[in-house]
Amino acid sequence: MSMSEATQTDLVRVAHLLADAARTQTLPLFRSDSLVIDDKSGGQAFDPVTAADRGAEKAMRDILSVERPEDAILGEEFGTKSGTTGLTWVLDPIDGTRGFMSGTPTWGVLIAVSDADGPIFGIIDQPYIGERFVGGCGLSEMAGPHWTRKLATHPPRPLADATVMTTFPEVGTADEMRAFQAVAQKARLTRYGMDCYGYALVASGQVDLVIEAGLKPYDIQAPIAVVEAAGGIVTDWQGNPAHEGGRCIAAANLAIHAEALAILNGVVGA
Repeated sequence: MSMSEATQTDLVRVAHLLADAARTQTLPLFRSDSLVIDDKSGGQAFDPVTAADRGAEKAMRDILSVERPEDAILGEEFGTKSGTTGLTWVLDPIDGTRGFMSGTPTWGVLIAVSDADGPIFGIIDQPYIGERFVGGCGLSEMAGPHWTRKLATHPPRPLADATVMTTFPEVGTADEMRAFQAVAQKARLTRYGMDCYGYALVASGQVDLVIEAGLKPYDIQAPIAVVEAAGGIVTDWQGNPAHEGGRCIAAANLAIHAEALAILNGVVGA
């Protein structure tokens, strides 16, 4: 989609408004004795949701209804709203609710605005730490309590010298877990449990790879925008666009992306 500079500026402005609103809804309940945790799994694997998830998404939707009423919305908690502009706001009010309920400061608010080809601009916001990572519309930076700096992924280095991350040790299916482990066994260091913050670490040049499976569009679209604006690449495990979710790999550069992809597909196939 061809987009004017004025439109891009407005999308960035509104995205920050959403992130600010989500902070006001999530922070009062983080590490709070009053936090109530519901299970929305319907008797399947535990899938927690809290008033912070719902409140943050509602606050963001309320802003969009005023600021960008003709745009579509896809949110984790309240589903889809149709639009007429060709733009969709993709919202995950708390990516990492398990981390949120455990008191770990690695959850985040994910905000992306996308067209049919994928995300145009994205924010990964960590309200408790106070770090906000942005990417797209000509921007790529992190602002936090200690500094504001440009984002840049790590230059190429062999997988044997690299750090790889995923959120869940089991990754997904048994085959997907074996594929991840095949990569991890060749890496220098493997870390677990960071949710969306892992993608922020790729964008900031701290780690080389995040490999995950079973993702939804709202899990990955903001990370795609942030990582790719910083010089990285995000695809599915076959090297195709990843904005619809599923099996995803975020890599600091093309070289390590290719090395990891070859290993993954040696286990699970193309």
